Amino acid sequence: MKNIIKQKVIYILGLVLLIVGCTNDLDVEVKDPNALLADAFYSKPESYKQGLAGVYGNLTLTGASGPGSSNISGLDAGTSQYGRSFWNLQELTTDEVKWSWENDPGLRGLNTNTWTSDNVVIRGFFGRCMTQVAFVNEYLRQTTDAKLDGRGVSAELRNEIKTYRAEARFLRALAYYHLMDLFGKAGFVTENDPVGAYQSPQYDRSQLFAFVESELEAILPDLKNPLQNEYARADKAAAWMVLAKIYLNAEVFIGEDKYDQCLTYCKNIIDAGFVLSPVYANNFNADNHNNSARNEIIFPIVSDGVVTQNYGPTTVMVNAQVGSLEQNGADFGVAGWAGGLRVTKQFSETMLNGNYDNDDRNTIISEDRTIELTNMDNYGTGYITAKWSNKTSAGVNGSATEIVDTDFPMFRLADVYLMYAEAVLRGASGGSLTTAKDYINLLRNRANNTKLITVGDLNLDLILNERMVELYGEAHRRQDLIRFGKFTGGIYNWSWKGSVVSGIAISDIYKVFPIPRASVAANPNLKQNTGY
Repeated sequence: MKNIIKQKVIYILGLVLLIVGCTNDLDVEVKDPNALLADAFYSKPESYKQGLAGVYGNLTLTGASGPGSSNISGLDAGTSQYGRSFWNLQELTTDEVKWSWENDPGLRGLNTNTWTSDNVVIRGFFGRCMTQVAFVNEYLRQTTDAKLDGRGVSAELRNEIKTYRAEARFLRALAYYHLMDLFGKAGFVTENDPVGAYQSPQYDRSQLFAFVESELEAILPDLKNPLQNEYARADKAAAWMVLAKIYLNAEVFIGEDKYDQCLTYCKNIIDAGFVLSPVYANNFNADNHNNSARNEIIFPIVSDGVVTQNYGPTTVMVNAQVGSLEQNGADFGVAGWAGGLRVTKQFSETMLNGNYDNDDRNTIISEDRTIELTNMDNYGTGYITAKWSNKTSAGVNGSATEIVDTDFPMFRLADVYLMYAEAVLRGASGGSLTTAKDYINLLRNRANNTKLITVGDLNLDLILNERMVELYGEAHRRQDLIRFGKFTGGIYNWSWKGSVVSGIAISDIYKVFPIPRASVAANPNLKQNTGY
C-alpha cells in the first residue's frame, strides 16, 4: 500500500470524491475546490482501489497541495496530521518527552497538562478522526451492492471490493477507538446516515466500545490473513491488535475486566507469523518498510521524503531529536530542528537505573546537559535521545533531508509480547507467567541486555518500565499511565506535570481531553466532558 499511497494524485482523486458529504459529518469545514462526480470517478475498475488509497491517505497526508496544506479549514497541516496530533496527545502529556518551542500553538498546554477546549492540537486530532469517519462513510456509500449493480462491476472485482470495504471499516473503527480513548465520546455517524446529517448523536465510551468491538468482529472474515496483504494495508492482525487494545484497557473504558479476551487476541497475533527484527533500531529506520522490521510491524502510518510528504510523527521525531548543543542531524540523515525534543528527568532515571545501562533501546545522549528540564527555554537542559533515524539499516540517507522516509509503527509485535505479560499478571486465564517472562527476555536479548529476568521478578511496575523502554516515542505512554493509575493525582509526578518543574498532582478530569469548543458549537448533541 505504501506504493499506492505514495502517489499523491491517487490520494487527491480519492479525496475529492469524499468531500461532498464531509462538512456536516465532521463538525469541521473541509475545503477542496476540485470536487468530482463520484460516478465519473468510479467508472474505471481501478478507481475502487484508488478510492481506498484516499481513505488510507488521511492517516498520512493533510491536503491536496503538499505537506503544508490542510483540508480542514482553520488548522495548519502539522496541527491536523493524524499521526502527529495523535503522538502529541499521547506523548507530550506524559513523563517521556517535552516540546521545547512552547509558543507553537497548543503545545505548552500539552507539555504542562493545562490544556483547554480551545487547544488547537486537540481540535486537530478530533477533526482528523471525524474526517476519517466521513471518508469511510462516503467510500462505503459508493461501494454498496446497489451502486456496484448500477455500474456493472464484475464478480471478480466485487470480491476485491468486499475486502476494500472491510479495510475501510477497520480505519473507521480505529478512528473511533482513538476517540474513545482520548475523548471518551464522539458524534456517531455511519454510511447509513444521510449525507449532511451533521448533528449526529453522541456516543459515550460504552457505546463506542461496543461499536468498535462488534465492527472489528464483523469484518474479520473479509480481511486478508496476517502478512498476506500489501504493506501498510490492514489485515486480520491489525483488527486483532485493536481488539486486544480495547480489552487491555476495558477497565478504564467500561469498568469491566476483559484480560482473558486481550490474551486471546495477543496469542492470535503471536501465532500468526510475525517475528521480531533481530535489530531493534531497524523498526525506526528509513527503510523500516523493507528491512527486517517489516515482519514485526503490524500496522504503520507511512511517510516518504519525496512523494508522501507530511509533517507527521516520524518527521517531527527525527528532526527534533537533534540536540541544540550537539547539532547531530547528520547522524540521523536530516538537517534537523536543533533542540525540539527533550526527555524528562524521570524518563532518564528509568533508562539509567542500572537495568538498561547496556541496552540498545537506551539511546540517551547526556553530553554536558543537566538531567532535569529546569527551563523549557534553555535547550541545554534535559537529555535527548537518538531512537529515530532517516538513515536506512545500511546507513544510507533517506530520500530527503527534512521530511523523512521512516514509517511510524503504530502497532508492532514487541507491544503484543508486553500486552501478553501484563494480561497474565492482571489475572488472564490461558496464559503462563513463564511465557510472559520469556517474552520480556526476548525483548531484552534483542536489545543486547544481559540482565534477564526470572518469573519472580515479574510485577506490574516492571511491565510499566519495560513498556517505556521498549515503546517510548510510539504514542502509548498516556494510555499506559492511565491504565496503571499513575497519570492523574500525585502518586507519580514528572517534570512539568501540572506546570511545575518538579511536577504536581493533576485532576482526574485530565484522563480525557475536552471536546473541542468548535465541535460542541457545531453539534449541540455533543456534551462537554466534566471539568472543561
